Amino acid sequence: MIEIDNVSKSFDKTPVLNNISMHIGGSEIVCLLGPSGAGKTTLIRLITGAIKADAGRIRVADINVPSINLYKMIGLMPQNDALYADLTGLENLMFFGGLYDLKGSVLKDRVHEVLTLLDLVHEKDMLVAHYSGGMKKRLSLAMALLHKPKVLLLDEPTVGIEPQLRRTIWAQFHTLRDSGVSMIVSTHVMDEAAKCDRTAILYSGGLMAFDTTENLIAGTTKGNIEELFFMAKEAQL
Repeated sequence: MIEIDNVSKSFDKTPVLNNISMHIGGSEIVCLLGPSGAGKTTLIRLITGAIKADAGRIRVADINVPSINLYKMIGLMPQNDALYADLTGLENLMFFGGLYDLKGSVLKDRVHEVLTLLDLVHEKDMLVAHYSGGMKKRLSLAMALLHKPKVLLLDEPTVGIEPQLRRTIWAQFHTLRDSGVSMIVSTHVMDEAAKCDRTAILYSGGLMAFDTTENLIAGTTKGNIEELFFMAKEAQL
């Protein structure tokens, strides 16, 4: 579903990603794990086509990136909330649903579904300007899920969300995966990496490891998920 072949990207002549290759299939959740500045957000932006790679190729569902043909196929939750503060939560969802050509009862039903999933039904008529940080995160995730995309790109999707709701959200992620959705999840939350099928460890713009999360954990000295976060740094020493 997602093919990343020998991709490199620099900003102001400073390398951010160096020769990254990963192939991600349908019905799979891949975790991007690494410290701040490792290139996780840049890689997600490259997959969406928001920025262009300096070298290499990215294809999503056999479509070369960037392409206008991908926008209905991809659901994106960026690290920074892309919301209209002067609209209510409901108005944001209705507006973005219209951009995806959702209409009438289909749009209304889908909006209700994501509001319920993200526990925002009671706050739907509140201006987003008055939302807490966690509520904004939930609304951003609702918008990414709204049009039932085939590819989900989620940049730290559960930061600021309470544990019980996080569990509900991850159960939904697994349901989506089982229905054939390809997902990339960037996270600093160690236990969330264990919920993914494979983990890509990025460090200083390089791909230090890419394997099933189970295999990576088995290769650590203590068998703890936390050790994955430090593997890349240790490899540089």
